[in-house]
Amino acid sequence: MLAKPLRGAVAPLAPIYGETYKRTVLGLLVVAYTLNFIDRTIISTIGQAIKVDLVLSDAELGILGGLAFALLYTTLGVPVARLAERRSRINIISIAIVIWSAFTGLCGVAQNFTQLLLYRAGVGVGEAGLSPAAHSLISDYFEAGRRASALAVYAFGIPFGGMIGAIAGGWIAQTFGWRSAFVIVGVPGVLVALAMKAFIEDPPRGYADRQLDPTLPPMAAPAFSLGDELRELTAVAKTLFGKWPVFHFVMGITLTSFADYGIGVFSAPYFMRRFGLDLATVGLVGGLVGGISTGAGTLIGGYLTDWLSRRTLRAYALVPAIGLFIAAPTYAFAYLQEDWHHAVAFMLIPGVFHYTYLGPTFGVIQNVTELRRRATTTAVLFFFLNLIGLGGGPPFVGWLIDQLTNFHFTHSNALGPIAATIATFLPAGTEPAAASTFLQSCPGGVAPAGASADLVATCARASAIGTRQGILVTLLIFAWSGFHYLLGSIGLAKLLREKRGEVAIGERI
Repeated sequence: MLAKPLRGAVAPLAPIYGETYKRTVLGLLVVAYTLNFIDRTIISTIGQAIKVDLVLSDAELGILGGLAFALLYTTLGVPVARLAERRSRINIISIAIVIWSAFTGLCGVAQNFTQLLLYRAGVGVGEAGLSPAAHSLISDYFEAGRRASALAVYAFGIPFGGMIGAIAGGWIAQTFGWRSAFVIVGVPGVLVALAMKAFIEDPPRGYADRQLDPTLPPMAAPAFSLGDELRELTAVAKTLFGKWPVFHFVMGITLTSFADYGIGVFSAPYFMRRFGLDLATVGLVGGLVGGISTGAGTLIGGYLTDWLSRRTLRAYALVPAIGLFIAAPTYAFAYLQEDWHHAVAFMLIPGVFHYTYLGPTFGVIQNVTELRRRATTTAVLFFFLNLIGLGGGPPFVGWLIDQLTNFHFTHSNALGPIAATIATFLPAGTEPAAASTFLQSCPGGVAPAGASADLVATCARASAIGTRQGILVTLLIFAWSGFHYLLGSIGLAKLLREKRGEVAIGERI
């Protein structure tokens, strides 16, 4: 039975919400975020089937996996967050879940690229209402010293949702078709929305902070005015982009998301194109590997950072930096394997290091933000990172794969990923132009029915090599992101101490 909050008039330090209740709240938010990521990323698992059925290019597949979702998701995030600063965050989250679940189901009836594009945009409309309000709720339930780990638990919905979406989506698409996968995964959202309304309520704004400092005054919802809204957004922008450490955290998470979302859309297609795996198999192995490794990395990153931060506040930046520096080459090693069993096994390693950035990043952002601006800060952060990362990553990687695939289709000389990329955009003219392009000869990425054995083999070879090399080139961005986290460690301890009102004497930095 769920623990209920203690009611009645209480002194500022008296507990209003018990630990069991707070864990229940966090658990339901994790479930909501899990559904969020299932509906958002399932297209990465079943994308190859969609591409062949609707005769798409990888660039179009990348648009469906990223830009179509991100445009309205990012645009609506800020106004919804401003509403969350004044109104019930639980109502906003519940309505958002119903909206994105309905549009996910509608994706299953799309008959062409344009219809699927519009329905994916609708999914983005709904999902814009979750994370800003959820981050604000979590920050009101958990104090600063536990915030990174609590937000890491919430962020566990990313790998967990990716795992369930890959396994269930792959099996459903293999058994019943890709359309059924969209319809079935959209159904549970209504039940979760009802549970949110029944069991969670908004805590007082700044509740956790007042438990530590009872002198903080209660915060009333501000009246609306356009001038105030602009001033609030300006203040949030100054926090995110005007402070050296925070700016580099924002750049770090944005670049990581750019590469992560881009590679994520094409990882499952790579295993299908390179090794001939079916939807169910690639969904199962990809979901299990991704869920285990990235889930472990997400939780380890949050709890390890909170523990290390007692010794040095620079840990909030160093843990993600080191993790990303290790992840980039180990991912590359996995993608270079010639046996898919080896590739899958080696992919267990980099995910653990890669996803250590989530908890520390969200923890720092929330800890340097004023109480009444927490939902807004998350929304502005998500606007920036998702417009660039989610909106730009998949289309960029899809476009890059298209170019590299076309190069290997029209050129017989075998080149590595860097050399092939340079040759693609700076042609050396060593071979005559081919009579047709890859997309003309291989519509939907495969040779047409009745094609010669040579064309079937050439299409398959070019698609597999181009996909792998596009992913390998994109992995360099992880190292770039890690460098920003390293720069973010400069001045971070001082900034966090100022926000906590601490004195530096005796602190080990």
